[in-house]
Amino acid sequence: MSINLENLSEEQKKKLLNLNNLQQSYEFITTQRLQVESTLRETELAIEELEKINPDDIVYKAIGGILVKSEKNKLLDEKKSLKVTYEMRLKTLKQKEDRVKNQIETLRKSLEAEFQK
Repeated sequence: MSINLENLSEEQKKKLLNLNNLQQSYEFITTQRLQVESTLRETELAIEELEKINPDDIVYKAIGGILVKSEKNKLLDEKKSLKVTYEMRLKTLKQKEDRVKNQIETLRKSLEAEFQK
């Protein structure tokens, strides 16, 4: 469907611009959510592996570009704390994603109704 922008009212132009901005926001939020999901999976795998090893085994954690010797329990606690943080962030992003998706649908329906006239 092709729309000639010159034939639109200022209100319709604003709605189209708003729809475009919402779609870009939705894409950005979705990308963020996918990144957080990936990081959460990595963290969960690290926790699983740390729980398998002997408490006396030497473990290392990455800090920037170097590996630093660490204690298993301390590192495990850090990873579990990170997991909680990522889970909360993921929940927030899903809520934002749903809210923006609903706004897009509402605006799209409104514009479609106006263009049907």
